[in-house]
Amino acid sequence: MSDTVHKKIEVVGTSGESFAKAVASAVAKASESVRNLEWFEVTELRGRITGDKIAQYQVSLKIGFKLD
Repeated sequence: MSDTVHKKIEVVGTSGESFAKAVASAVAKASESVRNLEWFEVTELRGRITGDKIAQYQVSLKIGFKLD
């Protein structure tokens, strides 16, 4: 078995519906330009409020991928 090397990037996903959809959005967008995605780690949850309602869910995550 050969050794592997991974790299981490940090991204922020957003959604008007939920934290889960914000994560899915971030992973989907990252996968458009980065190959070999393998894992993610949620580092921060936050949101934006407009008036008295939640307007946007925001999730910071680190995404790990294997280098070629």
